[in-house]
Amino acid sequence: MNGAEILDDLAARGLVQDCTDRDVLRARLDEGPITVYCGFDPTADSLHIGHLIPLLLLRRFQDSGHRAVALAGGATGMVGDPSWRSEERNLLDQATLDANVEAVSGQLRSLLRFEGDEGLDGPPALLVDNREWIGDVGLLEFLRDVGKHVTVGTMLAKESMRSRLSSEQGISFTEFSYMLLQANDFFELHDRYGCEMQVGGSDQWGNITAGIDLIRRRAGATAYGLTLPLLTRSDGAKFGKTADAAVWLDPARTLPYELHQYFRNVDDRDVEQHLLRLTLVDVDDVAAVMADHASRPGERLAQQRLADEVCALVHGEDETNRARLAAEGLFGASAPTPEALDALRGIVPETEVAAADLEGDESLVDALVASGLCNSRGDARRTIGGGGISVNGVRQDGAATRLPSDALVGGRYVLLQKGRRSRHLLIAG
Repeated sequence: MNGAEILDDLAARGLVQDCTDRDVLRARLDEGPITVYCGFDPTADSLHIGHLIPLLLLRRFQDSGHRAVALAGGATGMVGDPSWRSEERNLLDQATLDANVEAVSGQLRSLLRFEGDEGLDGPPALLVDNREWIGDVGLLEFLRDVGKHVTVGTMLAKESMRSRLSSEQGISFTEFSYMLLQANDFFELHDRYGCEMQVGGSDQWGNITAGIDLIRRRAGATAYGLTLPLLTRSDGAKFGKTADAAVWLDPARTLPYELHQYFRNVDDRDVEQHLLRLTLVDVDDVAAVMADHASRPGERLAQQRLADEVCALVHGEDETNRARLAAEGLFGASAPTPEALDALRGIVPETEVAAADLEGDESLVDALVASGLCNSRGDARRTIGGGGISVNGVRQDGAATRLPSDALVGGRYVLLQKGRRSRHLLIAG
């Protein structure tokens, strides 16, 4: 894409909140490839879904022939960005920070194309850690080379700073200095790699403009910035949050199945926005998906496409297929297949049993106790009698005490269900 095309595409997706002079930026992009960077502070050992939007913005620029730089903020992560936070972050120890940087770096690598990667077409991405240039810099040197170019008045004028200063919590000098560190990152990337543009969430606008100003003052050069709107759901809740926690990119924190289900269940009012911002599907294709969805809303076609696209980006096609199969095993209208029940391993609790234990007049009662779904044989009989037990998705008669003759699916699996949510997979050894 040329400058006009990529900026128009971003605007069509609702991915532009603030931008330096758009006409000047458009002209610069029309001249040829530009180096663009986005920073990700490793405050946890995984990125979450909210980070996927700026990360995919880097990918969009790379796919358009530009050079993408992902920064894992090993230095800035030690301080913590105060932007739009009501209180100060807890500081991380060095061992935790090192582990977080390594984990986050792996996720950044998976979404961008680096030297030697399959499918690379154009400039390879770069992955950097800002400890590379700030780790050995002394305080006096930093104040001399960076601090003297930024006035306190300019920093206090940033809206993100004003909000913290006026809060009851206030702001420590440590967090106050964060803006200088990030501005210096932009300058160092400009100096080392010719980076001309920084992108990030709308909460980063003050930090980005500080870097643009530092480059102008120290290098006499022009730099650019663009921010994305922060997403919230139609119900007002913060995007990427469940009732308990964030939706993480790390499969150990949020299972691929759980990620897939999260997007299969988004509100109709949110699905088009998410397709535009969280996937690489063309804008025209998104419109076609939404038209199809509107003709058959009960089938939730848009949610299915969204879940498939996001899960494939984050975890790959194999895990996406497995997530779909697992959903069929749990919610499918027809009898579950062996493949669907196998996909449930690691998603629902499981117990290995001898095949002989699945036979006999009391085999259903025994299976419910062995699985832990019922705490005694009497409890099992009462629950069955109340119509609260299903086997492989089929509700059992209140008088049943033994498993159906065809309960063993594929010669190996039986899926038990108590009530609406409690499920357990028996695996015959």
